[in-house]
Amino acid sequence: MSRASIHRGDSGLRKLGLWAVTPQPATSRVHAEHKVYPYLLRGLVIDRLDQVGAADSTYLPLQRGFLYLVAILDWSSRRVLAWRLSNSLTTDFCVAALREAILCYPNFRNWPFQTVDFTCSACLTH
Repeated sequence: MSRASIHRGDSGLRKLGLWAVTPQPATSRVHAEHKVYPYLLRGLVIDRLDQVGAADSTYLPLQRGFLYLVAILDWSSRRVLAWRLSNSLTTDFCVAALREAILCYPNFRNWPFQTVDFTCSACLTH
């Protein structure tokens, strides 16, 4: 395929209001006002269940918009302790997953926990 036909296709897609969704640069830059938390797991040997918790969030692209997924895991077994889906990126579904993990796994509250997803004030009070 020639370069001219590739560019012609791109402009045709733009006229239809279509474009590729790709990660934007500099999405991991630290904001000056956000607190930086220490890494709690350095040097820790993780060799048993219920020792360390982990969390992750991601987005799932749909035809129109996104769904956001958050999961709370046991680091050793990789078992999913709680998860939630949301159509908006707000803290309520993250807090709901965190509360479920705490209710179902009482020791969870005492686990070393390292993630950016739960540094909002609503999550730090639980």
